[in-house]
Amino acid sequence: MLTRAYDHGEAVAFEPLFERYHRYVAGIAVRLMGRDDSDVDDVVQDVFWLASRRMSRLTDMTSAKGWLAVVTTRQVRRKLVKRRFRRLFHVDSPAPDVPARGASPEEHAALRRVYEALETLPVDQRLAWSLRFLEGEQLAAVADACGCSLATAKRRVEAASVSIRKVIADA
Repeated sequence: MLTRAYDHGEAVAFEPLFERYHRYVAGIAVRLMGRDDSDVDDVVQDVFWLASRRMSRLTDMTSAKGWLAVVTTRQVRRKLVKRRFRRLFHVDSPAPDVPARGASPEEHAALRRVYEALETLPVDQRLAWSLRFLEGEQLAAVADACGCSLATAKRRVEAASVSIRKVIADA
């Protein structure tokens, strides 16, 4: 049914797209944001709301996953910028502990330090580093998702890596 729609160049059907990719989108959001909370649910809702509005542009299932990753990254960026702004004015409380299933106490502490370090980074650096190392994306995909050049993506990842190493070393 869905495959036939792609073969004939018709727009992708929304429900099958949601069923297939909602966990993927939520996973990206959790790893980029560093916590599994209502913000992740908001991002997933926002991504699929946008997807439902732009379904007519999406005619190829092979491009859906990458497109959703880009949209998710942009939505997370908006949330992180808003969160940073709200914290600047002391509207939000600090982030809770980062969940790490099956992690030892030492691994949990190390992961928490990484996410604490990520909280200190500019949003663009945080997203680039998270996509590269938490999502395992190639640098070209990082650049595409972040809407920047490959050279800029490399600079952001490296700057974030240096900052994270410094924060972890000081801990």
